[in-house]
Amino acid sequence: MDQSSAVWILVVLALVTANLPFVVERPFLALPWTQSGEPSRASWLRWIESLVLFCLLAALGYGALLLIGRAFFSGSSEVSVALFLLKLVAFFVIAAALLGYAGWRNKGCVVKKSFLARLIEVLVFYWLVGMLGFSFEANIGNSFHQTWEFYVITLCLFLVLGYPGFVFRYLMRNRRINETYPE
Repeated sequence: MDQSSAVWILVVLALVTANLPFVVERPFLALPWTQSGEPSRASWLRWIESLVLFCLLAALGYGALLLIGRAFFSGSSEVSVALFLLKLVAFFVIAAALLGYAGWRNKGCVVKKSFLARLIEVLVFYWLVGMLGFSFEANIGNSFHQTWEFYVITLCLFLVLGYPGFVFRYLMRNRRINETYPE
């Protein structure tokens, strides 16, 4: 994989994942507190579910760094391209399964996510896209040490990419409601 295709894959993935928490009402994370519309569960069970889910997401990011970042990829060999794409698809399938658990757990319930839950989901998506970016960078062969300024700037860019979803969820929705039901 060359650098420009890796960058474009990450930009498109960041655009999609930054907007997902605002566009989709279904929760992506099992949070330790009860959200509006969720069935009640024991507090200790919620904490354990959240801890296990976040540990599995961390393991997924580290596994991506190991499996994708250290994978041999040669554009001329069909086998290496297929193996690299297989690892990439496996990353996306496992991430979708982990992030779909909270929605599956609450199926049949209408859950209303709070702004804090959406913000935590955006941060988790930022972390997953960032780990995939580090994996691509290590695969290309030129990984660099980053300081805190890099993370602040990329988080701000990720939040800017999520602005259309924020506008749709909080600004346009209220405008449509006010136009439908004038005071």
